[in-house]
Amino acid sequence: MTFSLQRRRLLLAAPAIAATPYISACGSGDELPLPAGVPISPFDSASTAEQVTAGIDLTGRTALVTGCNSGIGYETMRVLALRGAHVFGSGRTLSKATDACNSVNGHTTPVVIELTDLNSVVAAASFIRAQTSSLDMLICNAGIMELQTLEQVNGIEKQFFVNHLGHFVLINHLLTHISNAPQGRIINVSSGSAIRQAPEQGIEFDNLSGERDYEPGKAYGQSKLANVLCTLELARRLRTTNTTANALRPGVIPTNLGRHMPTWKVWVLENLGKPFTKTIPQGAATTCYVATHPSLVKTSGYFFNHCNPHRPGGHTEDMQMAAKLWKISAQLTAGHRVSTIKI
Repeated sequence: MTFSLQRRRLLLAAPAIAATPYISACGSGDELPLPAGVPISPFDSASTAEQVTAGIDLTGRTALVTGCNSGIGYETMRVLALRGAHVFGSGRTLSKATDACNSVNGHTTPVVIELTDLNSVVAAASFIRAQTSSLDMLICNAGIMELQTLEQVNGIEKQFFVNHLGHFVLINHLLTHISNAPQGRIINVSSGSAIRQAPEQGIEFDNLSGERDYEPGKAYGQSKLANVLCTLELARRLRTTNTTANALRPGVIPTNLGRHMPTWKVWVLENLGKPFTKTIPQGAATTCYVATHPSLVKTSGYFFNHCNPHRPGGHTEDMQMAAKLWKISAQLTAGHRVSTIKI
């Protein structure tokens, strides 16, 4: 083989090699055993949100879905409303949230939540508390992915701030309302990147600014690991209540979440990665399953994948790191926390 031919093949293969962390994030990896009694569903990676909620009547229940105006957030809102729930759908602007809410059948209410602005988060929580006496489902779905250059919010790397801290404040401001529900559920939409791309040591508490060795994928993975760890600590704090907290990885779904990724990576995922990706209805299935299925009334503190509990191990089950993350998150958002909540 000539040198020029080798070089050409290497150049052609490079994008696929570089995109391996995204494509491989669909795989199960080495699973740890599940404890006895954990519900196993009949659903899998091919199941859709409508299929996993078939026969479930959500009339009289309320839900908040952040990031309702596109992708799996939109499909989640659509299906929950289809099953009878009153869904508060949030977008970064009122026009985006309103357009999304008006385009689905069922009872929906638009809400503005700009996760980079904690005052906006607090205002949205206050609005929802004024509209309903309880909240059955809080689905923290909105997020940003792989900002190519370092951006910060209040000195914190933006992906960590938006994907974790904004939702952390939202959860705390709505926790009393969730606990008022007969069986409240908090769902954090994480990612396979929590396993594949997060820093080797887990959360870099000494580098939350992102200024040391910033890498788009690593920063995204860290924020998604934070979603899982926040869920662990929530579940521990809520263990004597009727409220559950679970996280999930929806799979790799071509949506506008990847709008900040380089064009070549998007092309690889949409073409070479197609056998490993899900459709949007499939991507929303695990969210809708965890939010609604009757078998999960007492299931809390798990990381779901393909509509079933998923134990990839590593830092995703690090209780000490989860407790530290909660403490640091509380400090970073001290001016926007609800100090009266005791959990």
